[in-house]
Amino acid sequence: MSVVRTDPFAGTILQLGVLAGLAGTVGLGRAGWLAGLVYGVVLLAALGHGLRRTGARRLGPADWVTLTRATLAGGVTALVVDSFSRPTPVAVLVGLTAVALALDWVDGQVARRTGTVSALGARFDMEVDSFLVLVLCVHVADQVGPWVLAIGAMRYAFVAAGWVLPWLNGPLPPRYWRKTVAAVQGIALAVVAADTLPVASAVAVLVGALALLVESFGRDVRWRWRHRTPVVRTEPARPAVVRSPVPAARRAGWEPAAPVLVGRAEVGGRRS
Repeated sequence: MSVVRTDPFAGTILQLGVLAGLAGTVGLGRAGWLAGLVYGVVLLAALGHGLRRTGARRLGPADWVTLTRATLAGGVTALVVDSFSRPTPVAVLVGLTAVALALDWVDGQVARRTGTVSALGARFDMEVDSFLVLVLCVHVADQVGPWVLAIGAMRYAFVAAGWVLPWLNGPLPPRYWRKTVAAVQGIALAVVAADTLPVASAVAVLVGALALLVESFGRDVRWRWRHRTPVVRTEPARPAVVRSPVPAARRAGWEPAAPVLVGRAEVGGRRS
């Protein structure tokens, strides 16, 4: 009997609530609505797939915090896409981002205190972080240049590299520095998105964040290279060659006698 998992649908309702709130306060155009709705549908499908794959029936307490962060990230996505055709409400965008970044610390604390740490929760948390960073990179690209997209694309490039180089896949040992570097990316992008820094200072902040990200990913790549499983190449087994004893006998210097057949056969060349 299949299990109906309703939690992802609750996340979709939350997403609709965030979009409706934005539309009723700062306004939201068609592009923003479309981006927010597409994001909500993808979030619903991805979360439902994760629950089915892990066999979980419900989200844990920390997962609900992450789901709230995900809906806020959907609101940021809607505002960023909407900014392509209308002025951006910077204060609202930065406010949503700040709350989402703060909840990133909260969900980890909830997971540890409630004993509900899970692989699904960790993956969900990481995907929300990665997508929020990518969206913020798109937003600040007009301020500092398209090179900043390297920050948002770093994690996805790492995943794509794993398709070509299988040794890049697999779990990594826990490392607090990795989580710290991820948080720095979001904070740096939120500060630049506030549009209060001179361009030179904004570039310096993001270059520093990118350097930390490259160092963190480089350390993970080096660890996986050192702990990769060597590929053992095996050659197909060759069929056994059965040699006839006749040539060997001939090499020994003697010839076998002619076959002796019983009955109507020739014995030594004569008919019996």
